[in-house]
Amino acid sequence: MILSARDWLENIRALPLAGRVRIMNVCGGHERSITMAGLRGALPQNVELIPGPGCPVCVCPEEDVSHAIQLALHAGVILVAFGDMLRVPVNGPKSEPHSLEQAKAAGADIRPVSSPQEAVKIARENPQWSVVFFVAGFETTTAPVAAMLIEGIPDNLFLLLSCRLTWPAVAMLLDSGKPGFDALVAPGHVATVMGPEEWAFVVEQQAIPTAIAGFTPVSLLAAMYSVLRQLIEKKFFLDNCYPEVVRPGGNATARAQLKQALQVSDANWRGIGIIPASGFALATRFERHDARKKFGAFETGRHKRVGEMPPGCDCARVILGKIYPNECKLFGTACTPRTPVGPCMVSEEGACRIWRSTSAYSR
Repeated sequence: MILSARDWLENIRALPLAGRVRIMNVCGGHERSITMAGLRGALPQNVELIPGPGCPVCVCPEEDVSHAIQLALHAGVILVAFGDMLRVPVNGPKSEPHSLEQAKAAGADIRPVSSPQEAVKIARENPQWSVVFFVAGFETTTAPVAAMLIEGIPDNLFLLLSCRLTWPAVAMLLDSGKPGFDALVAPGHVATVMGPEEWAFVVEQQAIPTAIAGFTPVSLLAAMYSVLRQLIEKKFFLDNCYPEVVRPGGNATARAQLKQALQVSDANWRGIGIIPASGFALATRFERHDARKKFGAFETGRHKRVGEMPPGCDCARVILGKIYPNECKLFGTACTPRTPVGPCMVSEEGACRIWRSTSAYSR
């Protein structure tokens, strides 16, 4: 029998929950689906849904964005990046551009792309120019970049890589001793690539119920019902509530290409700090395409608050699930989708942007 979203809601409402339950949804896509469908208001009052660290634009280090701006302005390159990255604000002197969008307005050749193939096309069409692909993303974005490298890229294409693994941020929260959640809904698209097994540690090491969900209300509610029932019965396991796409082992080809083209490294998360083994770097065989090695670093020491969120911005606490977006004092006033102060208000996967755009945030 196939259950509808209404059926799952009724099942959840019928559960004998003893008190408050906090469920973290890691993925920004999940947060958008939850908010757009009004699931917070439909669930029992004692079930809280907490947005987690699932927005790669939000956690992209400020110094990486600053580096991209400086490359575009001073290195004589064509810089390409996914569209969301163009509006991410950075700290710096008032006289200098504070985003790639502002650098473009100042005359830099900066072009938005929607796929790695577009970056390759631009490089091939401009062989006389060095093209830098500034790429930020989680596993689902990084896998196509790895495939691009394996297939072969033009000699004039270089990567400014700022990609991250999803699960180490959750592991960091759990290891802190104050994770702020009782159950986890894990991202289905990441599990599609990397395999559901990556999330088994949450159950096995922390005894926290976990379910993998897709992006429809039906799949999300099924995952929520699963983790709530696990809590009640005190029988914890990793539940795959997205079986039509997520398979054991994930995508073997994508995982092999990631391993061939990239290597896992420690990485900085904006506003959070270094998380061990949470980032990607180019494998030795592809280091000739590393923009950092090709063009070197640009001086950023003169900037105030390097590496931090802008003054007054609470994006870091939103990312960590410590506060809701509307608890930031800048939310919806100084910081809006049109005038973002922090990165969480920029991306379509940023919790602040989602909440402000939908006005569906009652709690």
